[in-house]
Amino acid sequence: MARMEDVLDVYARPPDPARPLICFDEKSTELHADVRQPLPPARGQPERRDAEYARHGTANLFLACAPLLGWRQVQVTERRTRIDFAHAIKELVDVHFPAAARIVLVLDNLNTHDPASLYLAFPPAEAKRLWDRLEVHFTPKHGSWLNVAELELSALGRQCLARRIPDRADLTAEVAAWVAARNAAAVTVRWHFTTAEARVKLDHLYPTLLPTT
Repeated sequence: MARMEDVLDVYARPPDPARPLICFDEKSTELHADVRQPLPPARGQPERRDAEYARHGTANLFLACAPLLGWRQVQVTERRTRIDFAHAIKELVDVHFPAAARIVLVLDNLNTHDPASLYLAFPPAEAKRLWDRLEVHFTPKHGSWLNVAELELSALGRQCLARRIPDRADLTAEVAAWVAARNAAAVTVRWHFTTAEARVKLDHLYPTLLPTT
């Protein structure tokens, strides 16, 4: 419960330009290609695709979003190893938010989400510099729904990935177009579920107090 309340308290903070709130998550997606040319649309008939497709492996999507700023960025990678995570964090710190005093970062509990990944990818001084730029808050176990980045990945899946994408090049282009359109619209997320509400609605998740003697 402590981790849930910690994340909810972070979401309740007023916006602070020096300490932007960033939510980060990743998602694997399958790459599928048509094995036959789709039939073009005709009057009263949409484009038709054969049910058979060719599997072209998978790709990983690292998504970072600033829910109060209406900003998000997606990085397409082959895998989601510790090294990949470390480089995604470096890009977040040095490219997207270089002027931030600290980045308030919400993560889930994936085993790559720790400073060891940075020390594996970079020399010790660089790894420490990057990690010191972060104020990390972890969602609780089975509580990834608390991460706004998961909501963004859901929107990405519905709006961009719900069709066959054959390779990483096409995936990168499609995702970049989605990111550009969503950022241009400055789609924000305002989190309304508070710690006080959690203590009422999720009271069954809290431990039962022992009677005092």
